[in-house]
Amino acid sequence: MSLPNQQIDQDQLVTRLRAKQADAFSYLYENYSAAIYGSISRIVNDEDVAQEVLQDAFMKFWDKIEQYDASKGRFFTWMVNISRNLAIDKLRSKEMKKVGKTDNIETYVTGIERSKLNHLNVDGIGLKETLTSLRDEEKFILEMVYFKGYTQSEISDEFDIPLGTVKTRLRMGLKNMRKVLQVE
Repeated sequence: MSLPNQQIDQDQLVTRLRAKQADAFSYLYENYSAAIYGSISRIVNDEDVAQEVLQDAFMKFWDKIEQYDASKGRFFTWMVNISRNLAIDKLRSKEMKKVGKTDNIETYVTGIERSKLNHLNVDGIGLKETLTSLRDEEKFILEMVYFKGYTQSEISDEFDIPLGTVKTRLRMGLKNMRKVLQVE
């Protein structure tokens, strides 16, 4: 029996998926992929990563269909929860954290502008000038923490700088920025 052109109820779909019928999986993808992708893309702002998570989600639906329990909720809700968890896991993954940490300040600022579709102009508030007024070691620590997402401990470990020195440079960099910006 071919499913793509007909409507079937969720109970029948779940039964056919549990029987590992390929046409049921095709029906599932055709009828639910757009909605699932929408829920993933609200969490993951990168289209390529969202597509990857979508594929992972549908594979998980296929592999874990036996775990679906209709008494606990609707099938669609079960799929959205799995998708949401996969998207959050992807964002928290080391792979995604590394991607953000390898961007330089120009890429980061440009990425913000493009992703939010507004005209945030960091130069307009004098950030570049403020950073250039700092000592190189203070500037480096501030860029690592605020623009690349490193923690103080990660900077210490990765760049072989004592943790106390990292903390001092960060504190002094912020203090010097306040002076330049005349902020108390």
